[in-house]
Amino acid sequence: MKQAFNQRISSALTQRKQAGLNRSRTLIEQGNQSRLVVDGQSYINFSGNDYLGLAGSKELTQAWQQGLSLYGCGSGASPLVTGYSKPHADLESQLAEWLGFDCALLFNSGFSANQAVLFSLLEKGDTLLQDKLNHASLMEAGILSTATMKRFKHNDISHLTKLLTTSDNSPSLVVTEGVFSMDGDLSPLSDIAKVTKVNNAWLMVDDAHGCGVLGNNGRGCCDFYQVTPDILVVTFGKGFGLSGAAVLCNQECGDYLAQFARHHVYSTAMPPAQAHALSHALLMIQQQEWRRDKLKELNQQFESELTGFSGSVKTDTPIKPIIIGETGAAMTLSAALKNQGLWTTAIRPPTVPTGTARLRITLSANHSQQDIKQLTQAITELG
Repeated sequence: MKQAFNQRISSALTQRKQAGLNRSRTLIEQGNQSRLVVDGQSYINFSGNDYLGLAGSKELTQAWQQGLSLYGCGSGASPLVTGYSKPHADLESQLAEWLGFDCALLFNSGFSANQAVLFSLLEKGDTLLQDKLNHASLMEAGILSTATMKRFKHNDISHLTKLLTTSDNSPSLVVTEGVFSMDGDLSPLSDIAKVTKVNNAWLMVDDAHGCGVLGNNGRGCCDFYQVTPDILVVTFGKGFGLSGAAVLCNQECGDYLAQFARHHVYSTAMPPAQAHALSHALLMIQQQEWRRDKLKELNQQFESELTGFSGSVKTDTPIKPIIIGETGAAMTLSAALKNQGLWTTAIRPPTVPTGTARLRITLSANHSQQDIKQLTQAITELG
């Protein structure tokens, strides 16, 4: 019987390699920032999610070091035991006030936050409606939950409306992302909010890639569209430059999640030193508007210099997909750019649909205009 697992693993790995879809981890030296080093070679990094350039900020590093001095290294327990301390409470309060909710609940990752909400909130007989391009954490939780999950066509309000009106009056939860991570496009949140309200459904928004970047003072997509969802998930691994996540909601829902969300109840809380650093990152996001201004400038430059380039998709976000099509061609272009010191990652199926392999290029406030110029010239020449 043990041999069955070995055969299953070997077969899956062989099939993945034969399809040209095998993935491997890359050892990054000297930090994963706008400049990175791999095997002693330096590259300009166009594949991270550090949109505001906070991950390598000396100011933020000092805040974390201060947190370590004050609170030590770890939290030591789950939030309901002894793992909840003043830095956690302060961060939750700051997030709730900033984003306009009654309360916030901290999690160790966006993946766990998304799954915690769906697993604890949904029951048999409920209807879950998800955008077809939602993140894997949301899709997996929907598939494994006891609710009936249906997917609406990407950003298709008509299809969503049709599904809502045929849901047999069951409790319905609509889930969408604010910014879609592989395409860089925005969800039409205003229209989605109207449809959910008319049909008495709840709305949940995962704003992992919008918070810190879009909206007034970086409040994200919901602020950008002047929408208040029932549940908002924000993560700290992108605009905040750190890691972790928070779920924002009304007080009663927050109390419910604190009782029944297993990812919160049974996980060791994030270190209080990290929460302390996140509070400082939040202040930097609120006060350092120049970071968002810089992103807008680089965004305009990138799209201007690639005008007319086949496959380049215009977006209002720092995520700039260049659709290549075939997996092999995307891998070849990615490798050629790396040979010129430009680190771009080829995204392949199953992460994206077959036939839409792409370069997922991301911009950071730490990039210079010369960095962008070097990248667009190389893409134009090689493409």
